[in-house]
Amino acid sequence: MSEKFIINGGKPLEGEIEVKGAKNAAFPLIVASLLTKEECVIDNLPLIEDVFRLLEIVKEMGAEVSWIGERKVKIKAKNLNPSMIRSDLVKIFRGSVLLVGPILARFGKLNLPQPGGCIIGARPINTHLNAFRQLGVKIIPHNNHFEFEIKEKPKDRKIILDEFSVTTTENVLLFASSIPVTTVIKIADADYQVQELAKFLRKMGVKIKGAGTHTIIIKGRKKLKGVRHKLMYDPIEAGTFILMAAATRGNVLVKNVEIEYLEFFLHKLKNIGLPFEISNIHGRSAILVKPWKYLKIDKIQSLPYPGLPTDLQSAFGVLATLTKGSTLIHDPLYEGRLKYLEELNKMGAEIYFADPHRAIINGPTQLYGRELGTFDLRGGAALIVAGLIAKGRTVVDNIYQIDRGYEKIEERLQKIGADIKRVKDK
Repeated sequence: MSEKFIINGGKPLEGEIEVKGAKNAAFPLIVASLLTKEECVIDNLPLIEDVFRLLEIVKEMGAEVSWIGERKVKIKAKNLNPSMIRSDLVKIFRGSVLLVGPILARFGKLNLPQPGGCIIGARPINTHLNAFRQLGVKIIPHNNHFEFEIKEKPKDRKIILDEFSVTTTENVLLFASSIPVTTVIKIADADYQVQELAKFLRKMGVKIKGAGTHTIIIKGRKKLKGVRHKLMYDPIEAGTFILMAAATRGNVLVKNVEIEYLEFFLHKLKNIGLPFEISNIHGRSAILVKPWKYLKIDKIQSLPYPGLPTDLQSAFGVLATLTKGSTLIHDPLYEGRLKYLEELNKMGAEIYFADPHRAIINGPTQLYGRELGTFDLRGGAALIVAGLIAKGRTVVDNIYQIDRGYEKIEERLQKIGADIKRVKDK
């Protein structure tokens, strides 16, 4: 039975909220555990649908998966059978594309269904395919799946990615780590997920230079060891909560903030006039967001790291409806990423679309509660923000998309004053 959120808006958020483990960094660590027959332990995992789904895929292939703490999982992939991969789960979960790297490296071939994911426009895996072809992998595409097979003897290689792709960079890192040659990745993505994966792989015995830059050098080894690792906290969730607090003109302390991965984001907040303070609590950074009197946002443009994350663009878009003047929203990455703006127009926003990647938001406008549809994870979070600032009652449908990335978000927001509840559709 599907569920929805019912939100009564107009209440400033007040109090403290903790950020959980990084969703997008969890996926590559889980699949990296498949590179070794030894035991791997990953702590601080977020308890969200996408993590559960990936662990289920791994378990169905024969890996031993057991929870040894509330957020700590033990994975032992000694007896792995890639032919047992769950096609139904792969088809609805885009993160499953990361299985290509480790399984190819370990078994030399793989049959993978076409991965699914959020409805944010065309998301082909061509960048992945081209990268693996450069690595000597033969790929045969079919209507709904791909056959991968290593056909060339491993040798030192330099590959150039077609774009700054996080998951392609991770996939090549995973593959190259278990091949005893040197691989150089050019046009590599530098984001937090890639850096976290590099830390994990180094613990496994891989030599990696340049993670966090656009050129990464990997010297792989055939036998990797099991590791224990505590997952970093989620920069995107931190940014989402900061923007929620800002939109409601709240007074909120956001804890467990990975400051080093949000430098441009925080620079942007300072430029638009948002008052906030950075502090240290028990060795971890926290940000106190304060109420504001005046904000002005001229332009929000999503860019690869260290630019503004595309995953935070949508919450910024909601904030822009409250600010004076016109704001240009530009997301060059995905043509469906601006779908949430259509929902904001239903609520009374004044938004004009230039094309699928650009829109102008004129403000300030008062938003009014409406029944809204959710197309993707981050757009869904943005609609929660909209509901929190709208007059009246807002209903957000299809919240499974939101559950994929935010752990029990309504319970956590209730603790800081949000009038939000989860209800089952009749």
